[in-house]
Amino acid sequence: MIGYDIGSSSVKASLVEVESGQCAASAFYPKSEAPITAIQSGWAEQNPESWWQYLKLATADILSTAQVKGDEIAAIGISYQMHGLVCVDKQGNPLRPSIIWCDSRAVPYGEQSFRSIGEKRCLTHLLNSPGNFTASKLAWVKDNEPELYGKIDKIMLPGDYIALRLTGEACTTVSGLSEGIFWDFKEGCLSADVMRYYGFDSSLIPTIRPTFAPQGELTVAAATELGLSVGTPVTYRAGDQPNNALSLGVLNPGEIASTAGTSGVVYGVLGNVNYDPLSRVNTFAHVNHTAEQVRLGVLLCINGTGILNSWVRRNVLSEGVSYAAMNDIAATVPIGADGLSILPFGNGAERVLENRAPGCSIHGLNFNSHNQAHLLRAAQEGIVFSFKYGIEVMEQMGMEVSTIHAGHANMFLSPLFRQTLANVAGATIELHDTDGSVGAAKGAGIGAGIYKNQDEAFASLKKLAVVEPKENEILPTVEAYQRWKSFV
Repeated sequence: MIGYDIGSSSVKASLVEVESGQCAASAFYPKSEAPITAIQSGWAEQNPESWWQYLKLATADILSTAQVKGDEIAAIGISYQMHGLVCVDKQGNPLRPSIIWCDSRAVPYGEQSFRSIGEKRCLTHLLNSPGNFTASKLAWVKDNEPELYGKIDKIMLPGDYIALRLTGEACTTVSGLSEGIFWDFKEGCLSADVMRYYGFDSSLIPTIRPTFAPQGELTVAAATELGLSVGTPVTYRAGDQPNNALSLGVLNPGEIASTAGTSGVVYGVLGNVNYDPLSRVNTFAHVNHTAEQVRLGVLLCINGTGILNSWVRRNVLSEGVSYAAMNDIAATVPIGADGLSILPFGNGAERVLENRAPGCSIHGLNFNSHNQAHLLRAAQEGIVFSFKYGIEVMEQMGMEVSTIHAGHANMFLSPLFRQTLANVAGATIELHDTDGSVGAAKGAGIGAGIYKNQDEAFASLKKLAVVEPKENEILPTVEAYQRWKSFV
């Protein structure tokens, strides 16, 4: 099975052997971070064609590495960066660059719709404010690019577009529509309120398919480009955070998943309909949500996570210093970085701050006592503390955070990062040997009927490490957090 993870930094592909459930090969492109175009402050766009080109390179790489032939692939699954907007014409060609997740231009549109539709109605039906999500981004296009808007045949999330390139079929999922704030949970259908308020025609929305189910088959053109067989089924599709939770076996109420890539996420599963009155965290349909079984994902997203760490690496350290070396340098100074605090909010509007975009800021810098190591530690602690800030919101909703499941990747590769999170959250961190592309491959196996259920699909999931809070570090970590929090 092949799983694709369409991220904003790279596109990753993994080949998973059906019987063992083990990853046979993985590859990602580009090897440096994919470019994000920002024509104006607060904007962020990517060319959908670039995702396809990266996907082709990654596919060729894994097939070659594992010496697997195209006709041996049983199913394909897709994970993708959430909340983006892709507008295509009748031929399926993108009409403009994708407005991706960290683009904040649509914030005023979402805020106005929240007031106009009614805050209580939005929260009880949509479980969120329309905010800066896909529906509001489409409203920006409609208002600012009316000629282009008139040419749109279908609007898509990034994963929907990749599925279209693979199969020629335009379709989406309930989970995808909910992340775009198009779904009415109370009525169980496309939101009439959102469509009416923004003046969108329902014909713009692709056909809705189940998350785990046949969603189309590889066309001759796609199969030829990828070296795969015509008719190979695409049988799973989900946004990166619901998919990450699936990858970690997080499917039931009370279970928590976390990632810390370009952005950072804490994602918990609820078994009943709920929402934050201030809409600082978001509630979407989880991958296993159905009308009969409520499974909602409460998502805390911090835009400025790994992007802060990579910015510090590029701008503070000498060229060629690795992330592992960064972690070692950061660990040479004490918890709290001797009074230095960094707020990581420099990657667009932050939902947890009620859509404010204060920018990244440094507090308590002393020219006589602080050095490079203090900056590195304060950056990692600042990212962790932003997680804790959002976790407090989730706890106010009644969610208990005692164990956090995470992949052994990105910021969770840092011992300092994960120990700080365990200390400040008072939670056990469980690290697993998996990632989004492997999870997407196994999701494809479920959707194709190769596995009878999620338990069978993830029976081979390996736990690599368990990180417990350190009793002697909890107090200084909490004190550092409280100081950090005073600057928010």
